[in-house]
Amino acid sequence: MQRRLGQRGWDKIRFGLGVLRRPEFLIFLPALTLAAFWIGGERALLVVALIAPLIFLLGSAIRPEDTAPPAPETLDGLGLRPQMVQTLDRVLQEAPVTGRNTACIVLMFDDADSLLDRHGRAAQGEVLARSAERLSAALRQGDMLVRLEGGGFAIALAPQRRLELETLVQLSARLQSAVAPPISVNGIRIYVSCSVGFCLGAQLATPSGKALLDAAQVAAAEALRNGPGAIRGYAHDMPRRRADRDALRATLETALDEGQIRPWFQPQVSTDSGTITGFEALARWHHPERGVVPPAEFLSAIEEAGLIERLGEVMLYHALAALVRWDKAGLHIPRIGVNFSGPELRNPRLVERLQWELERFDLSPDRLAVEVLETVVATTENDIIVQNIDALARLGCCIDLDDFGTGHAAIGNIRRFAVTRLKIDRSFVKKVDEDRDQQKMVAAILSLAEQLGLETLAEGVETPGEHAMLAQLGCGHVQGFGIGRPMPFDQTMDWITSFRARQPNPPRIGSRAG
Repeated sequence: MQRRLGQRGWDKIRFGLGVLRRPEFLIFLPALTLAAFWIGGERALLVVALIAPLIFLLGSAIRPEDTAPPAPETLDGLGLRPQMVQTLDRVLQEAPVTGRNTACIVLMFDDADSLLDRHGRAAQGEVLARSAERLSAALRQGDMLVRLEGGGFAIALAPQRRLELETLVQLSARLQSAVAPPISVNGIRIYVSCSVGFCLGAQLATPSGKALLDAAQVAAAEALRNGPGAIRGYAHDMPRRRADRDALRATLETALDEGQIRPWFQPQVSTDSGTITGFEALARWHHPERGVVPPAEFLSAIEEAGLIERLGEVMLYHALAALVRWDKAGLHIPRIGVNFSGPELRNPRLVERLQWELERFDLSPDRLAVEVLETVVATTENDIIVQNIDALARLGCCIDLDDFGTGHAAIGNIRRFAVTRLKIDRSFVKKVDEDRDQQKMVAAILSLAEQLGLETLAEGVETPGEHAMLAQLGCGHVQGFGIGRPMPFDQTMDWITSFRARQPNPPRIGSRAG
């Protein structure tokens, strides 16, 4: 039937039915029925009563075959990935004829997970909506902005004849500036930043919309790794490097899950009494093929893979378990030191997790030394880090400022972070028994610590001469190869027993050198 009528006939029928179904037509329905009864009597009234409902049903049910599908829904009023891919495809296909090309820019928010954890999903949605408004205002007419699934944004630039690397870098910086001003949500000012990746259409050997968007996302992921606020252009070796990192991450995850990465323990000794005052837990990788891998070869890879917090959990668990096993063997060790990274210290639930671990092993907080790099203390403006360290100190944990002397930490920061002990970096310890300048530097650090009421521990002590000089200068504790090398747990019990047997009456060397 539809084929015989043709498109024009169906259009007329659809128009007529549409008119009959309009609300204004319903006003005349009583008059129509009355006129039908007046002219034709009861029979005409009956016909009108039967036909009117059928007209409304037909108007709802009859649709032409070529009725256009509903437009796809958009997120926050923006286009979505398929629309961008179609737009880029069209421009790239027409580029050889028009001489105009395009580029794709992807923006990813730095610390997006932290934003969600600290402020909640509603605030995250408001930040995204406001950022979309700002980005739209910063773009030119013809540029296309879409929302990506992971919370970022992608931009397809309007076709133009000359697109250069410098132009895209400047545009990326302008977009970063657009989202930088604080966003007020429920009376709270939220600051966000974004890392940006981009790709020129001319860079691709076989240009397509999907390939161009994917390349820009690869560049954005590289920028995010080097952020915050980094900008990266797409390079052809990026996918290979990303695949290598993904493979390494999988290997490191397996190593952590299977217990290949675990702590070795290096002893710390009192210069006054000669007794063992603690151990520091240091990560070692027991690789099934390469043997023991030193931390310098894998710690940076763990950090780049985003597994540093997972490593921290593993190290803390084994360190506390070691304390319990020493206690059960009658070899009481007062304290164990565990390094805490910046990402761990930024975790709002760090104190809660650490307290749970201590209760799990039935250990008092004073038996754990939380080691924090001086560079973290010197550079951080993160209130969460300050609050976490302060809460750990109030809990009773010892706060060790590691590598002291290398990070330019201000004296005010030492007090601000409730530091308990300064760990003097090995660069000041080397040849301290022979170099007068080294002695002056160490003496100055020790004097500062004494005035502030802090304990001291010297790292990297390798010779008896360095040990003796540090004791004379008044350093409270020492650690290094000259005392004992890092060792797996199975060797610690024999070492402790042997060390204590060699020093039944340890000397007291508490006086300062003149």
